[in-house]
Amino acid sequence: MARSATEKEALATEARGAPITSERKLRSDLETSLPKPYMARALVACDTNNPNGTQGHNHNNLSVLQQHAAYFDQDNNGIVYPWESYVGMRAVGLNPVASFFLSTLINMALSYSTLPGWIPNPLFPVYIDNIHKSKHGSDSGVYDTEGRFVPANLENMFSKYARTVPDKMSLREVWDMTQANRLPFDFFGWLSSKVEWLSLYAIAKDEEGFLSKEAVRRLFDGSLFEYLAKKNSGGATKMG
Repeated sequence: MARSATEKEALATEARGAPITSERKLRSDLETSLPKPYMARALVACDTNNPNGTQGHNHNNLSVLQQHAAYFDQDNNGIVYPWESYVGMRAVGLNPVASFFLSTLINMALSYSTLPGWIPNPLFPVYIDNIHKSKHGSDSGVYDTEGRFVPANLENMFSKYARTVPDKMSLREVWDMTQANRLPFDFFGWLSSKVEWLSLYAIAKDEEGFLSKEAVRRLFDGSLFEYLAKKNSGGATKMG
């Protein structure tokens, strides 16, 4: 049965009076390949190509955000120290200077909000149990405030900003995406987002200089880190 004009308007994702809604398009076909795409997933990072998440990746009953952070937990004790972050970053392909800078910056920025108490720890540990408390503003919205994964927000990120190649973003498009996500006066969020996404682009771009949706999806559950570490040590050669 054809929809009435009123029904079509109720489902419209573009408004003539707001050209930005036509420039940054939303997908309206997600349900055809991904059940309940707007429902946040606690355990898996799924998309239209991987409705059950990353094949072979063990979630260990952790939230998707916790899985992302757990890669850096070298001794599996639920706490990530700066030196563990450094080791993890070196393994995925960052050079020593970038690894030292990022591991120090990230642990210093995230540590306090994840601590179990009020007293700061000069070693800047990040407690994975509380990693959801470190979520900053001006981000992509793919993680919700409890660390779940929101598939629709990943899909819409690429429908909005991947204009050169479907499901892939150039460096310019990654930059435009981080600019569009900025919240007013959220200087920490602006900086954090830029550092995170430019670092991701540096380690995960393909031979043609694009960042794929698959790489971004696997960033969120941490399996990208595992893949890159294995690749750099002479193991995995193909993502997926």
